[in-house]
Amino acid sequence: MDLHMMDLSDEQKQMRAVSRNFVDKEVIPYMHDRREEEWTKPANQRQPWDLLKAADKLGLRALGVPEKYGGIQLEQQAQTFAIIAEELSRGDSGFADIMSQLWKVPVLLSNILPEHLQDIWFPRFMEDPTFLMAHCLTEPRGASDRWLPYNAPEAAMQTKAVFENGEWVINGRKQFITNGYDAKLFVVYANTKPGAGISESTSSFLVPRDTPGLTPVRVNEKMGARYMNNGEIVFENCRVPEDHLLVRDVAIKKAGVYFRPGKILQAAKNLGVGVAAFEDTSAYVQQYVQGGKILIKHQAVANTVADMAIKIETTRAFTRYAARAIDVGSSDAEKLCLMAKTYAADAIFDVCKDAMELQGGSGVMVEVGMERHFRDAAIYLHMDGTQDVHRFKIIRNMFPETAGNYAGND
Repeated sequence: MDLHMMDLSDEQKQMRAVSRNFVDKEVIPYMHDRREEEWTKPANQRQPWDLLKAADKLGLRALGVPEKYGGIQLEQQAQTFAIIAEELSRGDSGFADIMSQLWKVPVLLSNILPEHLQDIWFPRFMEDPTFLMAHCLTEPRGASDRWLPYNAPEAAMQTKAVFENGEWVINGRKQFITNGYDAKLFVVYANTKPGAGISESTSSFLVPRDTPGLTPVRVNEKMGARYMNNGEIVFENCRVPEDHLLVRDVAIKKAGVYFRPGKILQAAKNLGVGVAAFEDTSAYVQQYVQGGKILIKHQAVANTVADMAIKIETTRAFTRYAARAIDVGSSDAEKLCLMAKTYAADAIFDVCKDAMELQGGSGVMVEVGMERHFRDAAIYLHMDGTQDVHRFKIIRNMFPETAGNYAGND
């Protein structure tokens, strides 16, 4: 048995087996059959609803929902999320994006949503396998630079919320929102304290899709992860009840329960893309003949494949190590999560680049499928914050007294 399997609990082995079987029998064939649709169908017609329904039957949608509403309480949540996300992304990165958001947002809501609203929304989520959730933070003006941290008024949210006649009125625009075009429930961040820094002025709100004034206006077409609809949303005098305010003014500080596991999921999904690329390439180099012998017998090819394997194993080990830090409440958890995400993005991009090059001309052909892994890997260099911003945050975490702001004035 592989060492990384021996380290897993019985629950984790079971979840991995269920996820792996689902990917092999459902996700990979589904995506293979629809490869052409990736380019010919508009993004808003590309959602893999059948896969979401199949995942729901296996219980994979409900992993972040409290048990009292029919969800599954995981013993080592961050570590198990990482294991499942790796498998799902091995099938398709975009589908894994959809699913991971359905874990992260419920975990956040279970921590900050009033119980009477949990009693309304978690049952609705559980009853409808097409029910998506979205976390609306990024705006057209300012994204990764807001996480340096650069706690100044000019870095505050442009989306604003004011309290009028017993309701909160939200105005603004969000972009690059995972599941944003199709979600039925949104967590929306807005400025509620003009003139203050982003850490003291940002509140979060629960906004149902059918709320007047909330309009998904477009799907952002991406080079990779194309089966996840990344949306742009406009709020025009969007009114929500007073009790739909989740966290007032300090929502950014309270969102660690969403962001820390999010970094682990980014690293794990990234890893799954690399595993898929490695598996495809391993089969190719042991079948294709060049220079009178199969490719794996060429020293340069052997060295490259070995390096790919090393990067995959180190990424997996680092990701699970950081996930364990979350599960045990380590003081190093935030730093390790940032490091794992950053390392995974660089390492797996290299793996996919090498995989595509080893397949030569076939590697860039759409019908072969390797170029999809390369495109997906490239996306992770920009998802959930850029690589440079993550490195700045690592230094801020390690040396808080001496590190720079990296934006604005020191």
